Amino acid sequence: MFVRMLVPVAIVLALSLLSSRGESEAANGAGEYAKHFAALEKLSLAVAQAMPAEQYGYRPHPQSMNFGALMSHIAQTNYQFCAGLKDSSSPAVASPGDKQAIVAFLGDSFSYCSEVISQLGDQQLNSMHDSPDGRLSGRESLLAMYIHVAHHRGQAEIYLRNRGIKPPAYVI
Repeated sequence: MFVRMLVPVAIVLALSLLSSRGESEAANGAGEYAKHFAALEKLSLAVAQAMPAEQYGYRPHPQSMNFGALMSHIAQTNYQFCAGLKDSSSPAVASPGDKQAIVAFLGDSFSYCSEVISQLGDQQLNSMHDSPDGRLSGRESLLAMYIHVAHHRGQAEIYLRNRGIKPPAYVI
């Protein structure tokens, strides 16, 4: 008899926990994106750290950005996408010149975006916003930003390989 009473109590408790979990996820409709964004940040920073400081001026082709400029470009564009999601102007940030400052700049851009993403609800995700790629919905902006970072980080990994450096492994 005790077991028969315990089963309904366990079911009600489980449903209650699932319901509260769903409410917190609904408050931030970008929760799944935030999880993957954290992995994107970690790998991007690892790639930036992997290149020696004296190689930050390396460019594989005269028409290519050098490594430091490529990392700064990712950071600048992160700020632009995330400011757009807030419907505000991108923070005024100057591109730094040395490795330590560039890595910090890149990290700061991911921190800025993480804060913005953590505040996004379904209304912002479904609304249209300015972005470096034009007017996009919040969801499209997040996707475009992810693609932009992955694209340029992939280029940076080729820069590393050209210098004989094994790129960091992708870990989710």
